[in-house]
Amino acid sequence: MFAITGAGGFLGWHTRVAVHARGGRFREVALGERFDLARAANAVGGAQRAIHLAGVNRGSEADVSDGNALLAQQFADVLLAVEEPPPVVVFANSTQSLGTSAYGAAKKRSAGVIERACARRGIRFEDVVLPNLFGEHGRPFYNSVFATFATLISEGREPTVEVDRPLVLLHAQDAADALIGEASADLVADRARERTVSELLADLTGIADVYRNGEIPDVASPFDRDLFNSYRSYAFPTQLPFTMATHADERGSFAELVRARGGTSQTSVSTTHRWVTRGQHYHRRKIERFVVVSGTATIAMRRLFTDEILEYEVSGDVPHAVDMPTMWAHSITNTGTDDVLTAFWTNELFDPAHPDTIPEDV
Repeated sequence: MFAITGAGGFLGWHTRVAVHARGGRFREVALGERFDLARAANAVGGAQRAIHLAGVNRGSEADVSDGNALLAQQFADVLLAVEEPPPVVVFANSTQSLGTSAYGAAKKRSAGVIERACARRGIRFEDVVLPNLFGEHGRPFYNSVFATFATLISEGREPTVEVDRPLVLLHAQDAADALIGEASADLVADRARERTVSELLADLTGIADVYRNGEIPDVASPFDRDLFNSYRSYAFPTQLPFTMATHADERGSFAELVRARGGTSQTSVSTTHRWVTRGQHYHRRKIERFVVVSGTATIAMRRLFTDEILEYEVSGDVPHAVDMPTMWAHSITNTGTDDVLTAFWTNELFDPAHPDTIPEDV
């Protein structure tokens, strides 16, 4: 059991996904205006790991300083009050804590407040220092420049670079793995990549230009794959499905299913009998495309931890490509009278030891 503050935020959602993917459970610890010491202590009590993500990173210097101080003190009060404290407490810190910004100073002070509370209760304290995070479903103009750029580009607008500076970028799922204890600090550092703001804009523009017509960019490296998957969450669902160009003559028809520009890949086909549903799972990192080439079906998908369901009616009469967004449960149901023949493409070879296929009903 994990206890998580800030579970409703960007990193909180990614952390919940990482916990869920490993079959774990979590409890939300409400801080700020919703804070109640007894309820918060009940949420933290008995947890194997408590993770403090709640923070304030936008507003005046006073708002940022006072807001983070309040949240850290509330969490410290919980640790001091809980009857059965967790053996490990993790603080999601920022590389900005090494600098002089108001936000960095607030994060540094927050770490100290929580560390002192842990010392009093004999709790191991882990200070996980994270760089600039990017990932699926961030808030533009709030979470990161990545989220802002990706949103504007997906809407056909042209972002501008106000200050071109270097950024150390890390995918939010890598950060989440570190926070829940599934990845070491060395692995996290190895996954991070440095880009200037202008280079990041160029990367996203190139991804968008390729994906606009349904092509898959070069996703050979984990970082490029994560950039692409993250961008797709901002272009989704308006760019789906992709209409496949079909060429027909007296012999029959031909349609190109996937044009991929780099990396390993695997293509497979399946038949689905009438009213049978396949899928009912999600992926954290894998890129997957469905193309129904015969029959009639409904492709459904749901973002994790929500009731938001999207459905696409597809038919082999006019093939369409539907790409599965990462961290959305998805399925395909035969809704016709004949078997459905579906072609599947993924960007990686199936590895039974690491399938990245987590059961979850839509």
